[in-house]
Amino acid sequence: MSLIGKEVSDFKVQSFVNGEFKELTKEDILGKWAVFFFYPADFTFVCPTELEDLAEKYEEFKKIGCEIYSVSCDTHFVHKAWHDASKTIKKIQYPMLADPTGAIARDFDVLIESAGLAERGSFIVNPEGKIVAYEVIAGNVGRNADELFRRVQASQFVHEHGDEVCPAKWQPGAKTLKPSLDLVGLL
Repeated sequence: MSLIGKEVSDFKVQSFVNGEFKELTKEDILGKWAVFFFYPADFTFVCPTELEDLAEKYEEFKKIGCEIYSVSCDTHFVHKAWHDASKTIKKIQYPMLADPTGAIARDFDVLIESAGLAERGSFIVNPEGKIVAYEVIAGNVGRNADELFRRVQASQFVHEHGDEVCPAKWQPGAKTLKPSLDLVGLL
């Protein structure tokens, strides 16, 4: 079953951000674009490379009105410990959400129940709290923040220009497509 158009369920979690613990709810994500970036666990191998890649692009995401939320099934205390222990993770300024019960991972359908871990999933959520794009990949393959950023930009463009669509490799300012009226229902 596709999650496109699914509204994010209500949630209340602890996060670690800017050296502090902070509660975050669904209400906090509404009204702006968001990326929920699920990863298996803190203190692992591929995860820090991805989180660092996002940290290096975080200012660009913020400039286009998009907040990043990294999410694992670790507690906020473990996020802090990892942040304190790792030069790579110290670079992170976006909120690191703690999901020890797996409630958010379950809502986004990325929880590996038998392991209590999340799959590697990236979800773009519009200001209304609905999923407009996502990707879930194997745990041993890292993701690319540049491509995720491009997908957020394309999602924002089609959200604002509902009668236009973005072709493969679309970048802001590039030509879009305007489907004929008889094909719109097939998209």
